[in-house]
Amino acid sequence: MSSSPKIEDTLREAIISQPGVILDDKDVMHALIAANERAMGGNIVDLRGIAMERLESRLDRLEDTHRSVIAAAYENLAGTNQVHRAILRMLDPIEFEPFLRNLSGEVGEILRVDAVRLVLESVQNDNDPAVQRLGEVLSVAEPGFIDDYLTFGRGGHVRQVTLRQVQDASETIYGEKADWIRSESCLKLDFGDGRLPGLLVLGAEDPHMFGPQQGTDLLAFFAGVFERAMRRWLS
Repeated sequence: MSSSPKIEDTLREAIISQPGVILDDKDVMHALIAANERAMGGNIVDLRGIAMERLESRLDRLEDTHRSVIAAAYENLAGTNQVHRAILRMLDPIEFEPFLRNLSGEVGEILRVDAVRLVLESVQNDNDPAVQRLGEVLSVAEPGFIDDYLTFGRGGHVRQVTLRQVQDASETIYGEKADWIRSESCLKLDFGDGRLPGLLVLGAEDPHMFGPQQGTDLLAFFAGVFERAMRRWLS
């Protein structure tokens, strides 16, 4: 007579009535496959079991990829909504000074950055009263300053959006906040033919807020809207 214990009738009936429960449980299936391999002995290779393990491994990788894609999609959607809200708030003011002050106020808060600075190149000095009043957000620099700043004085191609970490942030741009800035997004601005360029800088205390591995499409869109808004004031 066999000494193998019999399965309880209630458990047997539950399995027969709901076999899908067993098939969907990874731990149970692993136990059954292991028991089957032990019953076959050590001299037999179970190719079907090996194939199942490989398929299971592939399924796990696909599930991980699926979760990563969904997380990235949600992150992109959140970033898009954030930039859209910042643009709508940026366009609310109808006068120049409130427009600029708003950048370092609610617009910066929506974008979750610690500093927003606008740099305009000019052949004139920065003694203009308007520049003095807006010193917390606006600064004037000599022609060529922006390209030098973006390339660290090495020259070469300058992208519209530059994302990078910084160690010693520029006091010319950030003023008293320079010691706290650890990453920045630099948006080079084109105000049209015959006008010198500008630079909109978003600075963050978080060193991982901006980095070269991140996408730039949303910030490029933000820069394009800002350029068009500024052209209205500069005309």
